[in-house]
Amino acid sequence: MCSSFSRGLRARKFLLAGISCGSPKDSLNRQRVTMADIEIPDAIEKSTEELLAELDEGPAPSAVETAEDKKKKHHKRSRVGSGGDSSEMVAVPNHHASQPKLELKYGKNSRRSRNIQRRGAPKKGGAGGKGVWGLPGLSELNEPEEIDRNDPNFDPDAVDAANVKVAVIVPEKTEEEFRAFAEPIFQEYFLSSDTEEAINSILETNLAGNRHVVVMLMIEMAMEHKASHRELASEFLSESYRRLCYPKDYAKAFDELLKNLPELVLDTPDAANVLGKFLARCIADDCLPPAFLNGYKGKVECEHARTTLNLANTLLVMKHGMSRLDTIWGQCGPTRPTKSLTRQIIMFLKEYLDSGDIQEAHRCLLELESPHFHHEVVYETVILALESLSESVEDRLLKLMKYFADAVVITPEQIKNGFFRVFDEMPDICLDVPPAYVCLERFVTKCDRDKIAPRDVVTRLPSRGRKRFVSEGDGGLLKGLDYISPYV
Repeated sequence: MCSSFSRGLRARKFLLAGISCGSPKDSLNRQRVTMADIEIPDAIEKSTEELLAELDEGPAPSAVETAEDKKKKHHKRSRVGSGGDSSEMVAVPNHHASQPKLELKYGKNSRRSRNIQRRGAPKKGGAGGKGVWGLPGLSELNEPEEIDRNDPNFDPDAVDAANVKVAVIVPEKTEEEFRAFAEPIFQEYFLSSDTEEAINSILETNLAGNRHVVVMLMIEMAMEHKASHRELASEFLSESYRRLCYPKDYAKAFDELLKNLPELVLDTPDAANVLGKFLARCIADDCLPPAFLNGYKGKVECEHARTTLNLANTLLVMKHGMSRLDTIWGQCGPTRPTKSLTRQIIMFLKEYLDSGDIQEAHRCLLELESPHFHHEVVYETVILALESLSESVEDRLLKLMKYFADAVVITPEQIKNGFFRVFDEMPDICLDVPPAYVCLERFVTKCDRDKIAPRDVVTRLPSRGRKRFVSEGDGGLLKGLDYISPYV
């Protein structure tokens, strides 16, 4: 009896295991078999074959089919994990509805929202609900902070932090560091002539203790440059008044320069005269008071310093001295009148014809600092060649033009403009030089041979034809008014 009972239990376990291990599809199509559907006989002595046969036949059909049974046929829910917190939504077939019904597979005790539109996060971020302490740290933040000044960890700076203002502090530079910083700015200023840009660049650094160095460095650099750059330096010093430097800074700078004058003379022989002009110009621009010179009377032992002070005093006390100091460095560059430029050009061209020194002529042309006016050099050169009526003079002037063209001292555009000016004035030039057309043709031909003049100059070369109404070799026939000479 015990053996038959054990065999019956093993058969039941095997049957239940086979049902549970079926595929999901089979579990949906097959009717659910429960322990209530299996009839357990009163006699335990039934054999295994009999028990298996009864299971294959299935449970006896119920006479009345309840509504719950109908619902279970159409709605089958897959098994939910032990956690019951899965967020998947499964479409369960429903033959009575037009669209599938969406259901959330949440467990019974899940804290997630049952609403499909929500993300499924816990309500109130985990801060609400019955039996919880609330959001961590919320109560501490709401509590007013109590300041205990007797606390050993009390920091008075932290309490007064609201009244602290943060400012950018630029460290002060030494004189050597400031010179290294300002020298490239001044070099660029001599090329651009932009005073405002130079002043704004200097203001980017801390000038404390180095304001007088601005004046010293500018004058020292201008001593080694030409007159036009010295004029720019004087304009910079005038614009820097009360923006970069103050009267005491100008006075301190000139004191240092007068002391260092013996060393400056070694690099710039005329440093004493240049410094005297700078000193007089600063007094004329109201950067220094006129009484500044009176403080040195009878107190200067250096010969160069006395020369500087005497020159500055002479420039100030001379008639119309203040107005003349505005052009103490001469009229340089674009500010020079065209008549003055023309006079200087004629002078160095005639000097070249006497000496034949091309390098000196080149230096004189560069000193004019007027590259926009180089067409005047070409114009005056051609006029001299036409008025000389000498091929030797033409050859020397041609050699100078060749040098200027090869070195690109005079651009091809300026050369073309100079020749065109001569072509336009040929009718007036012929009044003074009758054979001007012949000389011009010969000179232009040589320029074209040496590749000095552009091709446009050769094509626009004017010529004066021999237009006669009666020809010498055609029997005295009269020429019509529309006759054009073949020499034209």
